[in-house]
Amino acid sequence: MDPYKLLGINRINGASLRRRAVFAVSPPSNLPLTGDAAAPPPQSSLSKDVPLDPRLGTWLRIFLPSGGEGGDDHRRSLPLVVDFHGGGFVLFSAASTPFHKMCSRYRLAPEHRLPAAYDDAVAAILWLRNQAAAAISPPRPGSEEADPWLARADFSRCFLSGTSAGGNIVYHAARRLLVEDPQNLSPLQIRGLILNQPFFGGVERTPSEKAMIEDKILPLPITDLLTPSETSTDLPINDLLWELALPEGTDRDHPFCNPLLRHHHWRRRRWLPRCLIRCYLGDPLIDRLRALAAELRHQAAKLVTLFDADGFHGIELYDPSKFQSLIDDLKLFISSSSSSSPPPPAAAAAAAAEEEEKEHASGGRF
Repeated sequence: MDPYKLLGINRINGASLRRRAVFAVSPPSNLPLTGDAAAPPPQSSLSKDVPLDPRLGTWLRIFLPSGGEGGDDHRRSLPLVVDFHGGGFVLFSAASTPFHKMCSRYRLAPEHRLPAAYDDAVAAILWLRNQAAAAISPPRPGSEEADPWLARADFSRCFLSGTSAGGNIVYHAARRLLVEDPQNLSPLQIRGLILNQPFFGGVERTPSEKAMIEDKILPLPITDLLTPSETSTDLPINDLLWELALPEGTDRDHPFCNPLLRHHHWRRRRWLPRCLIRCYLGDPLIDRLRALAAELRHQAAKLVTLFDADGFHGIELYDPSKFQSLIDDLKLFISSSSSSSPPPPAAAAAAAAEEEEKEHASGGRF
């Protein structure tokens, strides 16, 4: 099996790819807001792209959903869901049709290896923080103006969501914002993290990876990293994606890929807001996500797990009923999480530092 052919990519040189369009690209509607800026046409969803860093080519697609039929329903504030698309850090865009929602366009590997995607995710979240501040304060000279497309957004109910590589990005971006480099996100409040089949890995194979080595969507050769005895066309897709995405000179036990190893002391997780992990028993990643869920529970994280027996990695892209189930699960999680709030970043960082000091003193549990 040639993983490059299966992924629809050609390596131009050691640092860039030519990507075949797997999914159609949906342009933004670019329709003007008329009258009440918070009220889109009753049978339409509007969308536009907002540049974040033109130098890096990053942008955010904003969707303004229909307000429904009649009344003042269009004036209701809505939770703000920021999505990071999948594609193994290598493929797709916020404009790819399956990801057509409020979605952040981040830089792709191997042209921009990790942590570039995490950097771009953090920048998108900080832009939303600035928008939240602009929405409640008079504009100051040189400050960012509030975007009328976010007039209905409830910045106190922000959720970070991602599928596959996007779930990995959510995990690491939240970690950085809340602990590693604590940011004052106020008045933006991150109420929950949604990790749908998040993409993690490791050098040692799990039983589910071994059992599903020829999975049609995520066969093992596509996800990992080259070893001295392998050539690029010998790699499983899973392996190849990590080989293209991780910092050069590292392997799949790098914390970007494998946050559960004994020596990764940075992984204190009580800083997490409420977290949803979804996966399917037919996904090669299921054993890793069970282990992640067990560790989160041990760290006293507020966790919801949904492991469906019927499905495979990325099934929502192919089965409309599974896509609807995903939407229903997200609605329920967002609704049930809206009354909770995360600890202040400084407090979370202090708690994480105290916990790490205790673990070093006791020799750790890993």
